[in-house]
Amino acid sequence: MAERDELFLKIINGEIPAAKVYEDDDVFAFLDISQVTKGHTLLVPKQHVKNIYETSEDIASKLFAKVPKIANAIKEAFQPEGINVLSNTGEIAGQSVFHLHIHLIPRYGSEDGFKPKWETHGDDYTSEDLQSIARNIHQKIN
Repeated sequence: MAERDELFLKIINGEIPAAKVYEDDDVFAFLDISQVTKGHTLLVPKQHVKNIYETSEDIASKLFAKVPKIANAIKEAFQPEGINVLSNTGEIAGQSVFHLHIHLIPRYGSEDGFKPKWETHGDDYTSEDLQSIARNIHQKIN
């Protein structure tokens, strides 16, 4: 495991200081030091898993079950207009620390500093194309 991938384990174990938001037996939440917006929080499983691809249903259920609790606490604390909930898997998706983590980024308006943007390609796909894509994914679900 690379040094940067151990970063969150060191935070969980108290070896590196962090602004802790929440902790239980399974998860740890703390403020992201980048603070894209005020209250930007990271939620991580205490058990090391590299990314969403390597996450068991048990770990995922414990981790994602805490998202509403923390999101609502952020809402009560700072009254954002909304919140982005995201997780990056792989370098191409922007993952820089290879320990699964969920970003909760409060939104305070269109000029708050966070600019999620993507191009849609819905016009490139027919209804048949979409059905074929869905079938391909469905066939791989165990």
